[in-house]
Amino acid sequence: MARFFVFMGVSGAGKSTVAKAVADALGGSFVEADELHPTRNVETMRAGLPLTDDDRWPWLARVCEEALARAPPVMISCSALKQAYRSFIAARLPGVVFVHLTGPEELIRNRMASRSGHFMPVSLLDSQLAILEPPEEGPTCHRLSIGGARTDTIAQAVSICRRHLTGPGA
Repeated sequence: MARFFVFMGVSGAGKSTVAKAVADALGGSFVEADELHPTRNVETMRAGLPLTDDDRWPWLARVCEEALARAPPVMISCSALKQAYRSFIAARLPGVVFVHLTGPEELIRNRMASRSGHFMPVSLLDSQLAILEPPEEGPTCHRLSIGGARTDTIAQAVSICRRHLTGPGA
């Protein structure tokens, strides 16, 4: 059974909203990876510059450490755009399941443009889309469309996570 769920995808896909709602619905913990970025990473992104792999490795380690310190199930909002990042996470979080939130670029761009107070500018969406290595669906990775109503996306995410928490046939 899964203990950790990473809600992944590009900025603006709704990772934080969905992960938090699922944690609330299932009585789990929530880790917001954006809050764990070092100041230097935040300043880099705020300046409109994409992070490098070297910027991301210590941050991903910190995300995993924070998840391990929480009571399961743990819902994590983290971009995890490359397979190497997901492998890094999977090596540290036993039984992790990835939920890839995906949708039309125009929808994501509009969501990013309409939010306030976030350090990630819309201009960085292109760099995120360029490095995104969409995971293959399988037993530990699910693709979830954000194109419909947010309540439907959350309900589907809760259903996915509940199946992993209760085992097959539940």
